[in-house]
Amino acid sequence: MPISDPGSNADARAPCGARGFTLIELMVVITVIGLASAIAVLMMPDTRGRLMDEAARFAVRTRAAHDAAIVEARPVSLWVTPGGYGFDQWRGGAWTPMDGALRVERWKPGTAATGAARERLTFDTTGLADRAMTVTLTREGMRTDVVVDADGTVRVAG
Repeated sequence: MPISDPGSNADARAPCGARGFTLIELMVVITVIGLASAIAVLMMPDTRGRLMDEAARFAVRTRAAHDAAIVEARPVSLWVTPGGYGFDQWRGGAWTPMDGALRVERWKPGTAATGAARERLTFDTTGLADRAMTVTLTREGMRTDVVVDADGTVRVAG
């Protein structure tokens, strides 16, 4: 049995092939890191929000305007442009902008309402609309319709 110098670890050395990582091990680690980062990016919410969420918010606010016309016994109108929408209330013989929850709102970046330059729909004191109206929201090739029926019902379609 060979004897080594005291403090020498010559016998404890590993064979040359067992040192470091193999190329396959490095490729597996890089693949796992790439998959984990891809999943993290896909799970991050869109800062602009989903188009359906924006359509649902618009529909809820429109329904609130319908309810305000009934509760306050004053006609309330909804106006829509490609850049945003708002609500007006009939006071003193003229339309005046509403504030609070029904203040003027701009569409989120990238969203537009297609149609006329400015459309107006009016809810009377019984909640009936003067006409039916469909607002089509578009963003990045996606499309959603918000339908306001003449009886005052509001729904998101599509």
